[in-house]
Parts: sequence; C-alpha cells; structure tokens
Amino acid sequence: MSLLRSENLHVRIGGIRVVENLDLAVGPGEFWGLLGPNGIGKTTLLKCLAGLDEPAAGQVLLGDQPIGALPRKLLARHLGMLQQHTVYVFDSSVIQTALTGRHPHLGYWEREGPHDVEKAQSALAAVDLEGFAGRSVTGLSGGEARRLAFATLLVQEPDLMLLDEPTNHLDLRHQLRIMRMIRVHAGDTNRSAFCALHDVNLAARYCSHVLMLFGDGEWCAGPCADMLSETSLERLYDCPVERLESATGPRFHPLGS
Repeated sequence: MSLLRSENLHVRIGGIRVVENLDLAVGPGEFWGLLGPNGIGKTTLLKCLAGLDEPAAGQVLLGDQPIGALPRKLLARHLGMLQQHTVYVFDSSVIQTALTGRHPHLGYWEREGPHDVEKAQSALAAVDLEGFAGRSVTGLSGGEARRLAFATLLVQEPDLMLLDEPTNHLDLRHQLRIMRMIRVHAGDTNRSAFCALHDVNLAARYCSHVLMLFGDGEWCAGPCADMLSETSLERLYDCPVERLESATGPRFHPLGS
C-alpha cells in the first residue's frame, strides 16, 4: 500500500494552475524528487501533500486515510516536513530545538527522557552539529540552521519525509551528506521521501522517481530512468542540456553562454 497518495488532485495559486488531475502514489522504499522552474508551485504542492494547504479539488491520503481527517499529533508521527526556509526567532539551545522532533511521540505534559536525548544527540552528530548542543539557535549560520532543521526531522522519525529544497545554504559536502541520509531513510521498507529540488543532478544521483511540473497544470511522473532525459529537461527548464555519463550515473550539463 502507498504511504502517500493523491487522487484527482487540483492545486492552484490564485488563478494559476499548479497541477490538474494529479494521481500520484508514493510507495515504501521510494525517494521522489519534485522538479520544476522557479515559481511553478513546488512549495504550494508540497504544502497540499502535507495537509497544510487545501487543494482546489481532489484529495490526499496518508495510507488509506484522508490527510485532513487525521489528528495533528498522529499525523506528525507518520509525516514530517522540512520547510523551504529555516528561521529561528525565539532563543533556544540547539539540543532543545532538536528535541522538539520528539513531541509527537510524547504524552501531554510528558518530558523528554534519556532515550529522546540520545536520539537528538545522534541526529546532531549525523549533521556535524555534535559540538553545538548548548549553543543558541539565533547564532547559527544559514547552513548550520538548515542542518539543525534536518536533524530535528530525523529526531521526529516520520514514515514519510516531505522536504522543500533540503540542500538550501549547504556546502557541497553537506549537500551530499543530507541527500545520502534522505536516501537511507527512504530505502527503509516502511518509509519514503518526497523532495523538491533545483539541482537536477542531485535528483539523478539519489532519487528513484521524479515528478515534473511544466506549468498550466501539466505534469509527468515516473522512475528517474524513464523521466530524466535531455528532451524532458530542455522542455522543463527552457534550456538546452547535454547528458554526460559518470561513475555515479547520468549527469546533465546546461549548454550555452
């Protein structure tokens, strides 16, 4: 059974059609990439899939349940979202912020225990923030804040991760590290990930499937091997590209000056 499914989904921004009649099934073990040019509506679609925004028509199901019918705490045990921008307004320590990922798993007024702290510490170490536990989140750089947001999502341990440009503000090493961790998460037989990306080559390297948004409601979806081609990417981005082969799979290089 699919972890996430959309049925006849119509998503709009004002009068602009993002997708029309989107029938999508995200299965266990799959890592989906969401591709499209700037302003096409990737963030809006992700928010609809997460149950944060209402679609114009159709429905989104988590398992076999309409996503809007699930209590928020129960939903957060199964679905977690990394937003496009990470801004920490209130002063808190890095470890306390990471521990907020455990809140869906705690009872009312229940405090985090040693097991929860261990999970938070492990997640911080995974994103190279192990020495930052006592630091204030307001003093973090953009890349450090981004890594903390991802660590908090790891601590949450959802079955399905929805991520909006998770490599924003990251250097090359941490881009690859975060993408590897998402792929490991999605490779679990009971988990998956759905991720908006601007880097086509990251999608080609790490994703199993892609959904492409062409504008005016048009879309196509399927395995990367079938979807990622010079023809489809030139149409998607209105830019000529050349396919190159490498040891880690196909790469796409933009042409022109």
